[in-house]
Amino acid sequence: MRATGVVLLAAGSLALGACSPPSGPAQDARPLTPRETAFLDTLSRRSFDFFWETTDPATGLTPDRWPTRTFSSIAAVGFGLTAYVIGSERGYISRAEARERTLSTLRYFWQLPQGPEPSGTAGYKGFFYHFLNYGDGLRFENVELSTIDTSLLLMGVLTCQQYFDGNDPAEVEIRALADSLYRRVDWAWARPRPPLVTMGWKPGEGFLSHDWHGYVESMMLYVLALGSPTHPVEPEAWQVWTSTYQWGEYYGQQHVGFAPLFGHQFSHAWIDFRGIQDAYMRGRGIDYFENSRRATYAQQAYAIDNPNGWTGYGELSWGLTACDGPSDAIITWGGSDREFYTYSARGASFTEVRDDGTITPHAAGGSIVFAPEITVPALVDMRERFGDHLFQQYGFLDAYNETFTFEAEKRRGTIVPGVGWFNGDYLGIDVGPTLLMIENHRSGLVWELLRQHPAIRRGLERAGFTGGWLET
Repeated sequence: MRATGVVLLAAGSLALGACSPPSGPAQDARPLTPRETAFLDTLSRRSFDFFWETTDPATGLTPDRWPTRTFSSIAAVGFGLTAYVIGSERGYISRAEARERTLSTLRYFWQLPQGPEPSGTAGYKGFFYHFLNYGDGLRFENVELSTIDTSLLLMGVLTCQQYFDGNDPAEVEIRALADSLYRRVDWAWARPRPPLVTMGWKPGEGFLSHDWHGYVESMMLYVLALGSPTHPVEPEAWQVWTSTYQWGEYYGQQHVGFAPLFGHQFSHAWIDFRGIQDAYMRGRGIDYFENSRRATYAQQAYAIDNPNGWTGYGELSWGLTACDGPSDAIITWGGSDREFYTYSARGASFTEVRDDGTITPHAAGGSIVFAPEITVPALVDMRERFGDHLFQQYGFLDAYNETFTFEAEKRRGTIVPGVGWFNGDYLGIDVGPTLLMIENHRSGLVWELLRQHPAIRRGLERAGFTGGWLET
């Protein structure tokens, strides 16, 4: 009965007209309590500190994870650039400090060598490799030239281009560098099977065999590609992409399906989809914001139902997305063999279920704007129940698993007797959405900046979006 109650609560706001207004911050179904407000203040500041304190100030290279030292993630750099804007507005740092860090980052990325060679470069055709070495900013090992991670980087670049709008010479240079970085990207080249954009490319091997199709986080990629002033793709790309969506129902929620919540969050961290619709969503009578809200409620209902019987799942303990995990092992538990994973794209939807009992707080954190009435209480409860096991210097560590208590099988993290497994790292691409979505919920800052960017507007209009703030 409890799961049904959650579904009905979400179903009460399914019509497009019930969505939040198309400007300003996202609106909560109820006001935050003083405790929740104080908690979001703390979580925002600590999440910001992750990007400010772990990023190399000279290069802008943000770690993929910390404190484990591996490589820099260009997607994490994109979240970091946006974090500096948030930090400036929140008073965590001065505008001058944010400006200096941003300028160093954009200068560094602009001068990194580009070319088709397998080594000695950071990218090609304006795109960047997924991971870069800390020391020299060049390609890490054999990773791919990543179209989606370049898109995440560019969203941060364009956010800074909009924010730093003053006459100070440094702000003028930031805008020029941002413009140059975006204009250099050759989206038309990255279409070996037109009109869809490929997932990536490797020197000596060519394009990867898969294109961006099916509902995933690549909405921002196609908006950027359609809005490009130099190398755009044709509007047909959006129509072909949306034709590969899967529409279905999960725990009473009808929506376009994608199991991990990051696919419902990443593009929304920068682009305000409230009240605007493309042809696909006009046919469904909702917008993409409402679609993500339904996916969020479905995940909570799944956790309350808990069909696999994992320890701890419930109304305040839920959230599946790409995150770390305890081990790659098959272990007998609860009378059956259970498969556990380290890093994996966990999720639950009518499209698939990949669930090993591992929850990341950032699944709820990245959905704060869609359903604060269920996400904020969940985050507060995780903070208070697990304390320093889960919430430390930079906010929430990446994940926890109350079922996994198998010390001999553990590959990473820490097992707390009687409590469960806790990851020991922060991941930039998980901390980032939590920080951005808190800010969009409280002030709408990032949305407001990107609504004003001509390339974002042009990309959305070429994709067929109408209504809402696009009409002003």
